[in-house]
Amino acid sequence: MPLPTVIVLASGRGERFRAAGGSGSKLHAALADRTVLEHTLAAVRASGLPWHLEDAGHPGMGDSIAAAVRATGDAAGWLVLPADLPLVLPSTLQAVARALGGPVQAAQPHHRGERGHPVGFAAACGPRLSALAGPQGAAPVLRALREAGAVAEVEVDDIGILTDIDTPEQLARAEALLAGRLTGG
Repeated sequence: MPLPTVIVLASGRGERFRAAGGSGSKLHAALADRTVLEHTLAAVRASGLPWHLEDAGHPGMGDSIAAAVRATGDAAGWLVLPADLPLVLPSTLQAVARALGGPVQAAQPHHRGERGHPVGFAAACGPRLSALAGPQGAAPVLRALREAGAVAEVEVDDIGILTDIDTPEQLARAEALLAGRLTGG
């Protein structure tokens, strides 16, 4: 069975991070021994799934998703992963990918009742995803699929699906969570 492509969204300007006192790009901020982006890409590589980094400047998340889907138009589907989720586990990416198929047109991971990323979309969603624009990302497509009963909810034991980096405080929290993972705590 062909595997969906992980599209790593790295086009944002990181304005919230700088406005909250961070310096430079949040994706290039140090997190332990690597940058935030390097951690995210390491998880994607370890998943074994095909992937595409979308890092050209786009005005909104919808525009970034659309560009990435158009660049990978022959993909068997897509997992939309914001690049500022450095703690997502490779096993979570694999679980979301496995959930796609049959009547399931989208899949979203949950951790203790909270929805997170990456959100997976079947290849049939390509035309709708490639037409996206603006700041909302794929939320309208996911909402319509949820209303149609075509979304799989994937429960995972992975706080990384919720640990995005928008402020220096969130970066410090991610650092503590990563340290806990490395020491088994």
